[in-house]
Amino acid sequence: MAASATERVIVVRNSREEPLLANRPRLTSSDSPWKGIVLERHTVGSVEVPEHDHGSLCMHLQLRGDVEMEWWCEGRNAVEQPHAGSLILLPEGTRDRLRWEGTSERLIVSVTPAVMQRAAEEAGLSKAPHIVMQWHLHDEGLRALLAEMGREAEAGWPAGSLYGDLLGMSLAQTLLRRHANASVTLKDVRGGIPLSRLRRVLEWIEFHLHTDVRLEQLAAEAQLSPFHFARLFRETTGVTPHQYVLERRIERAKTLLKLGKLTIAEVAQNAGFSSSTNFVRAFRQRVGITPGEWSRS
Repeated sequence: MAASATERVIVVRNSREEPLLANRPRLTSSDSPWKGIVLERHTVGSVEVPEHDHGSLCMHLQLRGDVEMEWWCEGRNAVEQPHAGSLILLPEGTRDRLRWEGTSERLIVSVTPAVMQRAAEEAGLSKAPHIVMQWHLHDEGLRALLAEMGREAEAGWPAGSLYGDLLGMSLAQTLLRRHANASVTLKDVRGGIPLSRLRRVLEWIEFHLHTDVRLEQLAAEAQLSPFHFARLFRETTGVTPHQYVLERRIERAKTLLKLGKLTIAEVAQNAGFSSSTNFVRAFRQRVGITPGEWSRS
């Protein structure tokens, strides 16, 4: 099925909203946890992209291929020779056209003004500063973050929505910290557990959700003591390990209930609840209705 316009990186061309690239992407972030962030993966051949306006910040990460690129923007024109790892960073309001000679594999990501404004407000700023336009950018931290977002989307979000949310927050904060036209001082996203270790923990939770998940097991995945893990997990994610596991179990149960193939007891077991009674009680507390009522709604 082709991705809808709402799942695409959108620009304005001839007063109409259209996808930036006409060809169908190899990957979209249609099932991602993000709100206001869209990711596409494309194989792009020799092509000229007609003049267009960006209503949202837009980034390109070149994954493969060494190509010649020519761009036109704000009365300027230049030819670049980007290679794998190179980035393009175009702020909201940019009007440009560009041409590639040769084939490249690239991630294209758009971030709405609302996402950038929210990140600025969390940093104590009343307004998000302007992001500096760059047509041939090298930023290893930004490259690694975009590549990780692409891997998560490709794999179907194995670490769950919380990790996806943190990646989105990290992206907005990285842009403000490193590429704003005014100096912005930001803390890392809530501090705490590094994202690489957090991903390992969250993937472990998803794989073992049907079992009796213990704090010691999660701490071992993060290479921390149980005491420090519990504190840093909450500092990083805003919820306790128990709250997070319970939320993931409720979401797993909803998925199973929607399929309509299992009994309440079987759903409870597959979602990791110790009994049907505990499952029904937790579901009603979190959702407001019983599992049976939810499946019939």
